[in-house]
Amino acid sequence: MRHVTIAILSILLVLCSASPATAQTSDLSIEQIMQEAETWVGAWPSSPFWSEDGETLYFQWNPNGAFISDSLFAVSRTGGEPEQVSPEDRRALRTFFSGWAHGTHRYTADFSRKVFTDGGDLFVMDRTSGETERLTHTRSSVNNARFSPDGAHVLYRQGGQLYKMTLATGTIQQLTDLRSGRGDQEDTPSEKEAWLEQQQQDLFDVLRERAEEREAREEQRDRDQAADDPPPTFHYGHGNLQQLQIDPTERFVTFTRVEPGDRERTQVMDYVTDDGYAEPLNARPKVDVPAHGVALFVQDLQRDTTFQVDLHQIEGAYDVPPFLQEQGVEKDSTEAKRDLSVYGPQWSGDGAHAVVVLRAHDNKDRWIARLDAETGDLTVLDRQHDEAWIAGPGIGWGSGTSGWLPDNEHFYFQSEATGYSHLYTVHVASGEIRQLTEGDFEIFSPEISQDGSTWYFLSSEGSPFERHVYSMPIAGGERTRLTAEAGMRTFALHPDEDQLATRFSTITKPWEIYLKNTGGEDRERVTHSPTEEWLAYPWREGELMWFEASDGIEVPAQLFVPEEPNGAAVHFVHGAGYLQNVHKGWSNYFREFMFHNMLTDLGYTVINVDFRASAGYGRDFRTAIYRHMGGRDLQDYVDASQYLEAEHGIDPQRQFIYGGSYGGFITLMALFTEADHFGGGAALRSVTDWAHYNHGYTSNILNTPVQDSMAYVRSSPIYHAEGLEDPLLMTHGLVDTNVQPQDIFRLSQRLIELGKTDWELATYPLEPHGFQTPSGWTDQYRRIFKYIEDSVGPERRR
Repeated sequence: MRHVTIAILSILLVLCSASPATAQTSDLSIEQIMQEAETWVGAWPSSPFWSEDGETLYFQWNPNGAFISDSLFAVSRTGGEPEQVSPEDRRALRTFFSGWAHGTHRYTADFSRKVFTDGGDLFVMDRTSGETERLTHTRSSVNNARFSPDGAHVLYRQGGQLYKMTLATGTIQQLTDLRSGRGDQEDTPSEKEAWLEQQQQDLFDVLRERAEEREAREEQRDRDQAADDPPPTFHYGHGNLQQLQIDPTERFVTFTRVEPGDRERTQVMDYVTDDGYAEPLNARPKVDVPAHGVALFVQDLQRDTTFQVDLHQIEGAYDVPPFLQEQGVEKDSTEAKRDLSVYGPQWSGDGAHAVVVLRAHDNKDRWIARLDAETGDLTVLDRQHDEAWIAGPGIGWGSGTSGWLPDNEHFYFQSEATGYSHLYTVHVASGEIRQLTEGDFEIFSPEISQDGSTWYFLSSEGSPFERHVYSMPIAGGERTRLTAEAGMRTFALHPDEDQLATRFSTITKPWEIYLKNTGGEDRERVTHSPTEEWLAYPWREGELMWFEASDGIEVPAQLFVPEEPNGAAVHFVHGAGYLQNVHKGWSNYFREFMFHNMLTDLGYTVINVDFRASAGYGRDFRTAIYRHMGGRDLQDYVDASQYLEAEHGIDPQRQFIYGGSYGGFITLMALFTEADHFGGGAALRSVTDWAHYNHGYTSNILNTPVQDSMAYVRSSPIYHAEGLEDPLLMTHGLVDTNVQPQDIFRLSQRLIELGKTDWELATYPLEPHGFQTPSGWTDQYRRIFKYIEDSVGPERRR
C-alpha cells in the first residue's frame, strides 16, 4: 500500500511540474503595457488647425519625447514631411483659422481681415498680406473682440466695460459704465450715521469746509462728464457681471448678473508632498448645490434706460417635474418657480434679431427664444423637454451647437426631438422649424462654409461604430460622404474648403493626421506614430457585435475570443457612463485594450459592452438609467454573462468583471446584487454612494437626495454591500478630487461592519482620478490580473 501511495504522489508531482510548460503564454507583459504610451506605443498627434492663409497645417505631436511646450509641428498643405516648429515661430503664431462662424464678426464681411486677442491684447490681421497690427498694449486684458458690421471699428470688452476703437484714427470710446452695488442706495447713511456726521460739521469748521469742497468737485465732475456725453451709469447689484456685449447696431447692451449660490466645497488630503507636510486639496461640492441666481439685463442706449428681462415669462417656467408629481408633491406658484439660466443673446449679423437659450437648473428643459430687446419680451421658438435630462451631441450645457445662418433670418441648433441629435433651423420671425438631418444616427461638430451654401459635419450615419465627414446644402437635402475608410475621425476644414485635415484612427491604429481633398479619397498620411516594437505584435481588433438583452433591445459589444479558450471570461466596464467604447477607432482605454489582448493570449474571452447609458446610440439608450443607476445598465452585463454562458459555454462563476469610475460602480453593483452571474471583480476609483458625488452629473440622472432619496438608495453600492460573496479588489488614488477617497473609505467601513472578508483595498498616494505614473498603473493591473487568475482563471481558488 505504501508503494502505491508513493507511485500516486510521483505521478502528481510529474503532472504538476509539467503544467507550467503547457500553460498558455503571451508576448505581452503588464509592465510593458503600462509604461509611458509615448515610449511603448508611440506619441500620436492631436489638435490639427490651419494657418489663416491655409498654406500650413499645424498640430500637436511629441514623437521625440520633447517638452509639451515644444510639441507643435507643421506641414505644407501640399503634404511632405512634418517639421517641428521652432520656439520663435511658435511664439509668433498669434492666430489660426478656426471656422467662419457667421454673424460673430470675428472677420470683416468680405473675410479679408480678422480681429483676435493674444496675451490679453488686441490685434488685427490682414488675411491677404498676412500682416498683423497690434492695437493695444496694456496690463488690463482685452477679450470678446469683434468688428462692427462695416469693418471700420473694433468693439471689445476690457475691465468689465465695453469699448469701441475707430481703426482709422485709433480713437477709443467707452460704451458702458456698469458698476457693482446699488449706487446711492448703498451710500445713504443710517439715521445715527447722518446725525453724527452733521454734529461733526456743526462743531468743526475744517470738516464742514472739506465737505463743501468735496461736494463742489463732484458736481463739477458730473457737469464735465455730461458735456462729454458719457455712457449711462448703471449699478447692477451684487454678483458677477457676465456675457457683456453690444448688438451690431450699437443700440442695445446686454449682460447677465450671476449671484453664486452657497456651495460648500469638499477637501481631499494630499499625504505625499514636496515639503513633507500633509496638504488639503480643495475639491467640488457634493450633489444638491443651490442654483446660481441669474438675471439678464438690457441697456437701451437710445432711450437711456436699463431693465431686467423676466425669464419666467416663458411656458414651463413653473412646471413641477413628473417625479415630484408622482410623490404627490404640491407647490404653489412661488415654490414651483424654477431656477433658470440664460445664455446669449446671439445677435443676427445685421442686428435685427436676438436669440437666447434658457435652461432649467434641473436640466429637464431647454428653451430657444427670440428676445425683443426693446420690450424684454421672450417668444419661445423651440422647447426641448425631457423627463430624464437634456443632453446629446451638440446639446450638452450652455448654448450648445447654435448660431445664425448667413441670411440673418434662420437660427440653427441641435435637438434630440426625434430621439437622436440632429440639426435644425428655425425662421426667427415666423417660428417655423425645419429638421435638416434625419435618421437613427447623430450629428457632430457642424460648421458652415464661407459662402454660406454648405454644411460640413461628422456623422454616425451608416454605423454607430464609425464617424465620417459629410457635406450638405445649407437648407438640408442630400448628404455627401467625404471620407471612406471605416474608423473614427475628427476634421479641420481648410479655409478654401477644397481640402480636409483629418485625425483618423482604427481599433489597432492610433490617431494619425491625414490630408485629403473634399472631393476625393485620403491623399496623404502625414504622421507615422507607432513604434516598431509596438507594431511587431499582431493586435486583435475583436469582433464588434450585438447581443439581445433581456428587454429585447440589441446591445453593442466588442468580443475577444481566444484560439484556445481556458473556460473563463473577463468583462470590462467603461467609465463616465455617457461614453462610447465599442467603435472602430482607437480607444480612450488603450491600456485596457492591450491588457485585453494579453488576456486573450492567455485563453480568456474578453467582452466590452456599451451598456445602457453609453453615448452614440440616441436618447432612449442614454436615459434608460434615469432614477436607477445599477439597473438597466447592470442588467446589460448580466445579459452579457448569460450570452457568454449560452454561446461560449462559460460558467458565470468563471466570469470576472472590472472597470474604473462608473465602471467601478457597476462592478460593485454586479458583485453586491447579481453575484450569481460573476465570480469576482475589481472596482477602480469607484463611486460607492451617489449622494457624495458631484451635482452636474448626478442630479441629471438621480435628481437630488432630498427630493428623490429612493433613487439614491437603489443606485448606491453602499446600501447593497451585504450581497458580496465573491472576491473583490478595490483600488483608489488618494489625490482623486473627482471620485474622492472618502467614497471608498466609507464602503470599506461598511464591509468591515458587515463582517465581509474576501476583499482588498489598494490605495495610491500620488494618483488622481486618472492614474498618471507607470508604476501606479503597473501595480494596479498586477493586482487585477492576480485577482482574475485566483478567482476565475485556470488556477483559481477552489
